[in-house]
Amino acid sequence: METLLNHQLIQVTMDVYHNYLLPASSLLAQQIEDPDILGQIQDAWWNFIDSGQVWALLIGVFFGYTFKGFTG
Repeated sequence: METLLNHQLIQVTMDVYHNYLLPASSLLAQQIEDPDILGQIQDAWWNFIDSGQVWALLIGVFFGYTFKGFTG
């Protein structure tokens, strides 16, 4: 009886860990199409600059810091 209980406990534990690790294993199994990580970061940065989003960030930081000074 005790070995059956231990076997069931081990099975339940393995099922929980399998379901928990399944998303991580599928992430690790992806194929990388463009391995140039630094080039992708550089392209994303220049897109951030060219699209004008950097100005929105700077304006938001300025007004956020200013309003923070008003509230406390």
